[in-house]
Amino acid sequence: MHSDAGGASHDDIALDDGGYARVVGERLREIRKQKKLSLQEVEKVSELEFKASVLGAYERGERAISVPRLHRLARFYKVPVDQLLPGGDDPEDPARAEVDASGARIDLTRLEDIAGAEAEMLSRYLRMIQVQRQDFNGRVLTIRRDDMRAIACILGVTQESADQRLDELGLRQG
Repeated sequence: MHSDAGGASHDDIALDDGGYARVVGERLREIRKQKKLSLQEVEKVSELEFKASVLGAYERGERAISVPRLHRLARFYKVPVDQLLPGGDDPEDPARAEVDASGARIDLTRLEDIAGAEAEMLSRYLRMIQVQRQDFNGRVLTIRRDDMRAIACILGVTQESADQRLDELGLRQG
């Protein structure tokens, strides 16, 4: 941290000029759009907890969001709170690579309707993948071949029969 002649650090200046609030706002907008929600839909679904005008001001960096409010917004979006904060996104990250032919598309909305230890473990694993990829659309998650090995273990089946088990559970799309 460097100080200028007035004693303020460069980090403090970046915060004071709204730069960090803008970056946080961009991230908030990105997550909302991944969820395919408009500002008005967030207002309605949250029963006015998050008013469109205020959320828009957060997203534009015109208004700083408090930590408790950020936590409530993360719960509303069903994402870990740290995912609402900007981080070192690396577009070259192999976790963001295209899926290969041995993967699958998992219906996350259907998974929410399934009870039991198997579904809970699978849900935890898929949430971990979402965090790694920063993919929170909440509806469908594309699984890679390497992920299918772990899913087969969670489901207690061989890797070759994991697709069949996912079909039986109604979780595999296309």
